[in-house]
Amino acid sequence: MPFFSYKARAANGGELLGKIEAPDQRTAMDRLKNQKLIVTEILEVKSNPMMELLRKINPLKPTVSSKELVIFSRQLSTLVTAGVPIVQGLSILVDQAETPLFKNIIQSIREDIEQGISITDAMRKHPAAFSELYVSMIKAGEIGGILDTILERLSSYLEAAEELKGKVMGAMVYPGVISLVAGSITLFLLIFVIPTFQEIFSSFGAELPLPTKVLIGLSTFLRKGILGIIATPIILFFAFKKYYATEKGQYAIDAISLKVPLFGMLLRKVAVAKFSRTFSTLIKSGVPVLQALDTVAKTSGNKVIEKAINTAKVAIKEGERMAPPLKATAVFPPMVLQMIAIGEETGNLDVMLNKIADFYDQEVDTGVKALTSMIEPLIMVLMGVVVGAIVLAMFMPMFEMSSLASK
Repeated sequence: MPFFSYKARAANGGELLGKIEAPDQRTAMDRLKNQKLIVTEILEVKSNPMMELLRKINPLKPTVSSKELVIFSRQLSTLVTAGVPIVQGLSILVDQAETPLFKNIIQSIREDIEQGISITDAMRKHPAAFSELYVSMIKAGEIGGILDTILERLSSYLEAAEELKGKVMGAMVYPGVISLVAGSITLFLLIFVIPTFQEIFSSFGAELPLPTKVLIGLSTFLRKGILGIIATPIILFFAFKKYYATEKGQYAIDAISLKVPLFGMLLRKVAVAKFSRTFSTLIKSGVPVLQALDTVAKTSGNKVIEKAINTAKVAIKEGERMAPPLKATAVFPPMVLQMIAIGEETGNLDVMLNKIADFYDQEVDTGVKALTSMIEPLIMVLMGVVVGAIVLAMFMPMFEMSSLASK
C-alpha cells in the first residue's frame, strides 16, 4: 500500500507535516479530512520496489509488541485517573517507552493532541500500534468522558488476550523444539552418515535390500538437490502468503483451519473466547452494538467468524435479536448462543459475554494441555520410528554380510 506525504492545517491554524498510508490519494485525503485537517498539499511517496519488498518480508523490522501496549495502557490509565492532563501524561510515557519506534509514536500522538487533534484521531494514524478495537474504545471514552475507565478496561482486556495467546504459544514451544531436533537428526543421518555406509556397501558389489536402496536413493537426492529442497519451502511460503492475501484465499484457509483434526476445535475455542471478550469489553464501554459488532468482526482474526458476525449484524440492523442469526451461521456453539439469548433477555449481555469468555479461556487452557500431552509422545514415537527405520535399513546388509562377501 503506498504512502502519501502531506501538508495540512489543524483546527487551531497550526501547520502539520506527515505521512499517511492509503490505497490511493483520494482515500488518503478523506482520512485526513476525517481527522479535521485541511489538506494543502499531498504527494505520493515513490519507493524502490525491491526495498519495499525487503521491508515487507524483513523479520527483524521494528514492531510494537503486545506487552508494550499493555504497559502503556495501564500506565496511561493510572495517570489519567490521578488527574494528570493527557498531554503531560504522554510526555511522561515517552521517557518510559522501551523501544525507539513506540517512543516516536507516543511523541507523535502528543504533538497531534497539542495541535488540536483528538486522541482518537491521533491514535488512528498509527495502525501498527493501535488496532481498530483500541481506537473504538478510546473514542467511546472520549465521547462519554470516561477515558480513565476505558483505559482500565482496555488494559484488563489486553492482559487477558495476551495471557490467552501466551498459553497457546507456550504450549507449542516444546513440541516445536522436539520436531526441529528430530528433523535435524534425520537430515544429518541422511546427508552425512548414509554416504559413508554407501561406500562400504558398494565395495561388495552385490544386490542390496530394497529398504537400503530406497534410503540411499533418498540420501543421494537430498545431497544433489539441496538447493531445490531449500528453495521449495521458500517458494511455497510466498505462494501461500500471496494466496492468503486475497479475500477468497484467506476465507478458504481460515475455513480449513477450523476443521483440522485436534487443532481446529482449539482454534474455534480461541476465536469464541476472543469474540466474547472483545464484544463484552466494547458494550461495557458504551460502544453501540452495531459499531461493536463491526469492530469485533474486523478484529476476529478469522474470515469465517468475520462473515458470521457480519451476517448477524445485518439481521440485527433489521430488528432481529442477535442469537437467531448467529445460530443460522452454524459457527458458534449452542452454549454460546443460549447465553447470548439470556443476556439479551435480561439486559446483561456484557456480563454473559464475559462469562462465556472466562469459560472458553478455561476450555482453551484445558485443550492446550491435553493437546500438548498428546503431541509429545506422538512426536517421540514418530522420531523413534524414523530413526529406527534408518538404522534398520543400514544394518540389513550387515546381517547378510557373510553371504555378500562370499559372492
